[in-house]
Amino acid sequence: MRLLGAVIGDISGSWYEFREFKKRPATLVTQRDFFTDDSVLTLAVAEGMMNGFEKVDRARLQDEDVQAAFRLEIVKSICEFAHRYPDAGYGNTFIRWYAEAYKRQVYEPYNSWGNGSAMRASFAGWAAQSLEEALLLGKLSAEVTHNHPEGIKGAQAIAAGIYLLRSGKSKADVREYLSQMYDLNFTLDEIRPSYHFEVSCQKSVPQAINAFLEAEDFEDTLKNALSLGGDADTLAAMAGSLAEACYPIPTDLEDRAWAKLTPDLQAVVRRANEFLA
Repeated sequence: MRLLGAVIGDISGSWYEFREFKKRPATLVTQRDFFTDDSVLTLAVAEGMMNGFEKVDRARLQDEDVQAAFRLEIVKSICEFAHRYPDAGYGNTFIRWYAEAYKRQVYEPYNSWGNGSAMRASFAGWAAQSLEEALLLGKLSAEVTHNHPEGIKGAQAIAAGIYLLRSGKSKADVREYLSQMYDLNFTLDEIRPSYHFEVSCQKSVPQAINAFLEAEDFEDTLKNALSLGGDADTLAAMAGSLAEACYPIPTDLEDRAWAKLTPDLQAVVRRANEFLA
């Protein structure tokens, strides 16, 4: 099912975060693994976008008033899911923002350039009906919190990559397009020894993209991402989002990850797949 690419990546990386692990794991989604804020917010954004599409005229999505209404549905959903899952592992800045936003119902972004915008952007890529709309939906999903240009660019890169892949473009095509956004002229082997925990889009989104571009299948993508020893769950969530649009997810891996989700998160995945059908 769609949207599980980010979720499986997140769960696979949950144990490795902060451990500076520099090897490819033998097995993904083990008993010790769990979903984190990456999965919660990926599904929160999906839920908010679906609510938005139900309430606005999609043909007018370029209009600022329609965008404002659409963003409101996204940010309300983010706050609701964060309230429902308070211990999912959010960053400190997000926690401070959410506490105020949920209490006052005043949803002002906080100019973040963090990779939280990119980790949660996969639904934008799947829902988009054109590359231009993928970029717009990526932007709208990001700027409710991450309105810094780098935060927006990170979400747009993931959304655009997914759209291109599901539209039949090759990995070479994706590399060429995303190279307009980021310098991808490096290999994982080159950066692995010195790479460390990074939460900025500019220092983690290109690495996640290359984890996908260097891979041979879905599992290989996640193992590539986890081998960098960085922000493991988020790197794998971003890379897995792209890989899902290119490769089949092994059934046993999908089943193990699915069993980690709560019934209400499973319900969002089901609703999203019905929406995208």
